[in-house]
Amino acid sequence: MSQSTIYKNYLLQSEPNKFSLDTLKAGEMIVNMGPQHPSTHGVLRLEVVTDGEIVQNVEAHIGYLHRCFEKHAESMAYNQTIPYVDRMDYVAAMNSEHVWCMGVEKLMGITDQIPKRVEYIRVLVAELNRIASHFVAIGTYAIDIGAFTPFLWLLRDREHIQRLLEWVSGARMLYNYIWVGGLYYDLPIGFEERCREFIDYLMPKLDELDTILLENKIFLDRTVNVGVLPLNVAINYGCSGPMLRGSGLKFDLRRVDGYSVYPELEFDIPVGKGLAGTPGDCWDRNYVRAQECRESVKIIRQCLERLTGDHKRTPDFDPQAACPKKIRMTGSQELYFRAETPRGELGYFFRTTDKSDVPFRCHGRSPCFSNLSVLHEIAKGCMVADLIAIVGSIDFVLGEVDR
Repeated sequence: MSQSTIYKNYLLQSEPNKFSLDTLKAGEMIVNMGPQHPSTHGVLRLEVVTDGEIVQNVEAHIGYLHRCFEKHAESMAYNQTIPYVDRMDYVAAMNSEHVWCMGVEKLMGITDQIPKRVEYIRVLVAELNRIASHFVAIGTYAIDIGAFTPFLWLLRDREHIQRLLEWVSGARMLYNYIWVGGLYYDLPIGFEERCREFIDYLMPKLDELDTILLENKIFLDRTVNVGVLPLNVAINYGCSGPMLRGSGLKFDLRRVDGYSVYPELEFDIPVGKGLAGTPGDCWDRNYVRAQECRESVKIIRQCLERLTGDHKRTPDFDPQAACPKKIRMTGSQELYFRAETPRGELGYFFRTTDKSDVPFRCHGRSPCFSNLSVLHEIAKGCMVADLIAIVGSIDFVLGEVDR
């Protein structure tokens, strides 16, 4: 039996290929990368058409980490779905919880009833989680490129954040801390002081990150002018977050929509400027994430000032005071609510029916799904080694891609 026949029999038993052997040109071949490959950042299968070391085309095959989120959301009460929200983007679960709860609160019409202290605590823990998420993105990307020390340094500092969030919620990754109408619990005694000590410690470490990674000659050679995403392509594919801002557009939902207490806080929106190469390349996307960590530190510092000032803890403060005992919608309505997570625009679409405590329809709009969909546009013509750099620069979580 010929090798071609063996390969065709194998294809019949596995997931169908996007590309056919009959359409390959002379010298081209199909290479499967993943779904058990470390550089795919999860269970993702990349079907790559190569001509030697040059990528001619690439197709992403997803669905290996299906979370059944939407079906869960349509069969459980709104507040019971929060643990399943955590499991979509498990690297930034606090941000996902924040979006879900704000959407349900808007459905119920209780947004104005949320205490200010609750709002500032929500933003505080969400920005801590944003830094932790970016540290994972930048650190694992450094390993993809070949640098090991930045990964160790960033995971060391992320551990401090994990311990702070564990102190708050009791969990290190899947928190279930932000509840509809409030919080699971108030900040522990002494948390504000410990958090302030941490951000004072962190700022010099961010300077070290710039020196050891972003300004590193090898890192520059591997990322500059690689995987360039033009702004019009990013917009047409629905990209958001650092993927979109890395291409030069100052679009951040914390500013555009002004939800929660973000309009009361001062922070900048970093964008890719092509400081090292072409705007929208792999370097710019990582530059934006590194700068966002600095802006998150600014936000955390302002939240701590308010949480120890005008909205400091009081003996009678109850973080669950506005939490409804039973969530039941009155009337049929539809709502799409979106907010800015570390990977971009996470949105939830709700369709409710009268006097029901579960949504008739719930859809999650994943920023990772849209960002990953542009891969074949920015990877054509690159080297196979550069494909690894491009995939890592997108920073997706497969649990949210598959939902």
